[in-house]
Amino acid sequence: MTKIGRVVLKSKKRVGRGYGSGKGGHTSGRGQKGQKARSKIGIIFEGVKIKKSLLIRLPLKRGKGKFKPSGKPIIVNLKHLDLLPSDSVVNLENLIKYKIVDAKDAKRVGVKILGEGELKKKFKIALPISKSALEKVKKIGGSLT
Repeated sequence: MTKIGRVVLKSKKRVGRGYGSGKGGHTSGRGQKGQKARSKIGIIFEGVKIKKSLLIRLPLKRGKGKFKPSGKPIIVNLKHLDLLPSDSVVNLENLIKYKIVDAKDAKRVGVKILGEGELKKKFKIALPISKSALEKVKKIGGSLT
């Protein structure tokens, strides 16, 4: 017990500390058998059997980079490239400079150009590109480096 002015604060009853804890003896407030009655519950424990545990819900990955985040490349469609000036090189630095992609994500997972939308300017492209996008770029007079 702690006294602050006229107010008396009771300390929390500590579970599993025997007779002296104020919870009684024997099971000391933990109930009978089971995982919660014994010791600390593991960090993975999520409660009931009904819900699948987090580890089972995650996809199985084998090998070295199993805990590294894997991601597909960021998709940039041709219609978004019109923000760049004409005859410029489409590379990671320019896409970041003109705020088409986020710098951190683009460097982590990469960028790929897909062919959705119409292209109005010519570009020199220095990134992975789909076949349909490449056809549209070449049709307007652009090139792949």
